Amino acid sequence: MQDSLFAGNIQEPLAARLRPRTLEEIVGQQHLLGEGKVLRRLIRQDMVTSMIFWGPPGVGKTTLAGVIAALTKARFINFSAVTSGIKEIREVMKQAEAARNYGEGTILFVDEIHRFNKAQQDAFLPFVEKGSIILIGATTENPSFEVNGALLSRCKVFVLKALTEQDILTLLKRALRDERGFGSQQIQVTDELLGQVAAFANGDARMALSTLEMIVLNAEATAEGLIITKENIEQCTSRKSLLYDKDGEEHYNVISALHKSMRNSDPDAAVYWLARMLEAGEDPLYIARRVTRFAAEDVGLADPRALEIAVAAYQACHFIGVPECNVHLTEAVIYLSLAPKSNAMEVAYNLAKEDALKHLAEPVPMNIRNGVTKLMREVGYGQGYKYAHDFAQKVTAMQCLPDSLVGKSYYRPTNEGLEERFAKRLEAIKEWKRKQLDKERGDGL
Repeated sequence: MQDSLFAGNIQEPLAARLRPRTLEEIVGQQHLLGEGKVLRRLIRQDMVTSMIFWGPPGVGKTTLAGVIAALTKARFINFSAVTSGIKEIREVMKQAEAARNYGEGTILFVDEIHRFNKAQQDAFLPFVEKGSIILIGATTENPSFEVNGALLSRCKVFVLKALTEQDILTLLKRALRDERGFGSQQIQVTDELLGQVAAFANGDARMALSTLEMIVLNAEATAEGLIITKENIEQCTSRKSLLYDKDGEEHYNVISALHKSMRNSDPDAAVYWLARMLEAGEDPLYIARRVTRFAAEDVGLADPRALEIAVAAYQACHFIGVPECNVHLTEAVIYLSLAPKSNAMEVAYNLAKEDALKHLAEPVPMNIRNGVTKLMREVGYGQGYKYAHDFAQKVTAMQCLPDSLVGKSYYRPTNEGLEERFAKRLEAIKEWKRKQLDKERGDGL
């Protein structure tokens, strides 16, 4: 296809023009790229393996992948999870295999790798294992949940942090003096005003540079050059969205704020953070799922109705959507904020999980195995099983834990709300079982 006559006049965005070309030009991420740090050593020693970059938008994930490719002299293929499917993956893998036969390595950079489904992610596996490609994935989502376990186990995860205001300020000043930016123009701006732009960017270099570009384009032209004023900056940043990015770190910060406000029984703060998310366009079903988790994790049996209300709020969100479901979520959030608190459910599971992982091979006691065949019954399956409903107390002293865990206690109820009743009930059951066991031992003498 023939280029337009005017194609050469279209200038790349400032963020693209200033994209770092060397490690030294990268701003931030000193925990990974500082002298002696792990990722810098891997790159310098040309020992790069497949890896995942996890971090919020605009922190340099794509840039870092490109710099690695340049330094390691590998072919660099930029692959988008949004526009590519398995057919495209296979074609790229074919090219990488051919290049490997000629001794040339390939770095395949997959932006937004979390958007690939399981089958698409699995398509990379054999080529990563053979070393046909070095896969570098970028994601704003937690890779523990969004990247297949098999693929994740073959990649080193590096967490990239949001840039500090000082990092952003460094970038803005570079843009004003670099020839790739506005170095050829006379631009007058104070550090204070640049600081406002840095704060507005909220750790996102791309947003900072795009904002600066807009400000320069709208700056006041004088005989001495362009003058950037406070009014100029306010005009270009007046439509600042809420400091919330559904695909970035702030997503987790704000949902954490909601969770912790409810846990601290602060309904006003909880509703504020709820509004922050909803007004920023967050999926109400995501919020409802987190609220449902909170109901069991932080309220539990102190108020069993909490889970019912949380699930009902989720269903309401599903039925009617935004904006009408905001009141249902508000009701659930306020109820949970004011409910008595108990984390006994989470404590119980974590204690049991620890033992479960240590005792994976512990056999199920024969008395509670299901003897579904004659042979199974003959070898002891189900022998000694006591059907609780056949007994007056509706409970027996029968052993249900493996031998090595007898006497273990996982559920440790608090005295909050209704859980106080559960605590008394549990203690009564345990006391009855102790006496029953003592009696059975006495009868057996």
